[in-house]
Amino acid sequence: MKVFVAGLNHKIADVDVREKLAFNGPKLEEGLKRFRELPEVHEAIILSTCNRVELYANVKDNQRAAEAVKTFLSEFHNINRSSLDAGLYIYDGVNAVRHIFRVASSLDSMVVGEPQILGQLKDAFELALSQKTTGILLNKLMKKAISVAKRVRTETRIAENAVSISFAAVELAKKIFTDLSKRVFMLLGAGEMAELAAKHLISSGVKEVLVSNRTYERACDIAKEFNGKPVRFDEFIDEMARADIVICSTGAPNYIVTKGQMQKVMKERKQRQVFLIDISVPRNLDPEINDLDNVYLYNVDDLQGVVDSNLFERKKEAEKAEKIIDEELETFLRWQSTLDSVPTIIAIREKAEEIKREELDKLFHKITGMGEKEREAIEYMAAALINKMIHPPTAALKEDSEDKDVLVATIRKLYGIDGKKE
Repeated sequence: MKVFVAGLNHKIADVDVREKLAFNGPKLEEGLKRFRELPEVHEAIILSTCNRVELYANVKDNQRAAEAVKTFLSEFHNINRSSLDAGLYIYDGVNAVRHIFRVASSLDSMVVGEPQILGQLKDAFELALSQKTTGILLNKLMKKAISVAKRVRTETRIAENAVSISFAAVELAKKIFTDLSKRVFMLLGAGEMAELAAKHLISSGVKEVLVSNRTYERACDIAKEFNGKPVRFDEFIDEMARADIVICSTGAPNYIVTKGQMQKVMKERKQRQVFLIDISVPRNLDPEINDLDNVYLYNVDDLQGVVDSNLFERKKEAEKAEKIIDEELETFLRWQSTLDSVPTIIAIREKAEEIKREELDKLFHKITGMGEKEREAIEYMAAALINKMIHPPTAALKEDSEDKDVLVATIRKLYGIDGKKE
């Protein structure tokens, strides 16, 4: 039993290549079914996301499995087989297990620490379970991968630092205002990054939203999406007195809020703190606004600095995560090493039981007039002898050792067990 991985991801393949190999909708179930039906594959899972397509399997021969998988992908997706020979990464054994643990823990993600991949891996596993394409090895592996990912998130801070401009804005807002649910948020303009930050703020608890745009109809559309209130662009300064958090992203070529205007806003707010984020390029909020008391103004470069710092922190946490994976990898491999011994352990037990039964039958046939208690005593003694005789080889087979294959072959020969190890 060997863990096998074949796939490609955002690191080695452009999106147009990943799209060609993606298993979407009905293609996923059909692909999983056909993947599992390959003679070289004994268990199968397919993970297909926007950033990666990976096939996990339990195989006997890695090289034959690799050839079979490439042919399968070529035929299933109707793409040139030669493009897969150099385009796919192939992992087996220890490297395959480590890769799956790293994927689950988001160490192999485009954004290290992102939470989505674990959910996607769980979905892939659940589909495989429902389609009955997994068995003892992949079931254990997936459960272990999920627990490893949870341990990484619990014991490291890999997911705590914002690594996108929009989310960094929300992180800063949380530092200024502990409870966002009581804060009023204003969105000026309709830039994509600003709207994404607005979504993060709302998901973090903000309930009251004001939206202003030069085109009032656009403001109405956005406000409807966020369950907020549209504000005409020539009236937004008046409404700013209510806003605790303001994100600005317009196409204006100059400042739409000056220091003087902000002074009036702060007077009307009775100097209550306000958090301003200017994502516009060129800037739309006068930088001198930041000189005012209780005003916190950040521009896109400030946010990028936060992101860069957080990326550095995530890299340090990723090093801790790699150590956790090393520990968990060793545990899993110890468990896996016992699987190859299971058929032999069962065969030894069956052989011993067969010999015991044959000899007891001979004995009971020769001795007549034996009482039930005497028969039970003899059977008990025979069972005890058998158990003591097979305990040493059974214990040895359960131990982790580099020469496990040699040990299995030797024991099978010594005990006269027919057939090859499964």
